[in-house]
Amino acid sequence: MTIEMIKVIDEKRNEIGIASRNEVHKKGYWHETFHCWVISKKENGYDLHLQVRSETKKDFPSLLDITAAGHLLAHETVQDGVREVQEELGLDVAFNELILLGIIPDRLHIAGFLDNEWCHVFLYESMRPIEEYSLQREEVAGIVSVDLSAFLKFCEGKERTILGEGFLINQDNEQIPFRRMISKSDFVPHEEAYFKNVASSIHKYIGQWQ
Repeated sequence: MTIEMIKVIDEKRNEIGIASRNEVHKKGYWHETFHCWVISKKENGYDLHLQVRSETKKDFPSLLDITAAGHLLAHETVQDGVREVQEELGLDVAFNELILLGIIPDRLHIAGFLDNEWCHVFLYESMRPIEEYSLQREEVAGIVSVDLSAFLKFCEGKERTILGEGFLINQDNEQIPFRRMISKSDFVPHEEAYFKNVASSIHKYIGQWQ
C-alpha cells in the first residue's frame, strides 16, 4: 500500500515539512486540502450536491460530505486537486472552470484523529443530472441534492432539518432512490464556521450571476 506524503504547513500557511497522512492526522499538523462544491440550476433556484461517503471509508463512513474533496499530496499544486472531481464523480472539469470561494480553515478533532486543514474551496456549476455521475465506488456511495437556500438556513441554524433527494449505489452498482429529511448528524462534522462560510460564499457568487 502506497503511503501518502503530505506537505505540512503552519497556521499562517508557511510550509514547514512533509509527513505521512497518518502522522498528519495523529499529531494534528496543519495541511492543505481541495474542496469542490457542485451546484446545478433548477427552475426556482439552485441545488447543492452532497456526496455520501462510502461505507468502507475509515473516517466518517456513510456520512454526507463535500461533493468532491481530497488531500493535496506533497508534490501537488492546488490546480492538481481538480483530479478529485474526475476521480470521485466522473465529471471532466478543467481548473479554470472552478470559482474560488476562499481558503478556509477547518478543524475536525475526534479521539485519535486531529484534522487541521487549510481548505482551498471551489464552486462548480454542473449541467449534468446527478444520475449521470460516474461514482468512484470505494470513495462515494451516492449523491444527495439539497435546495441551496434551504442549506444556507440549515448552516445558519435556522432550520434543523432539510430535504435530501438523490440516490445510493447498492452492491449490484444500481442506483437506489434516496429521499428523506437530513440533519447535522448525517454530515461529516466540519466546523460550523466552515459550513456557514461556504454557504454564504456560494450565495454571494450566485447573486453576482443573477
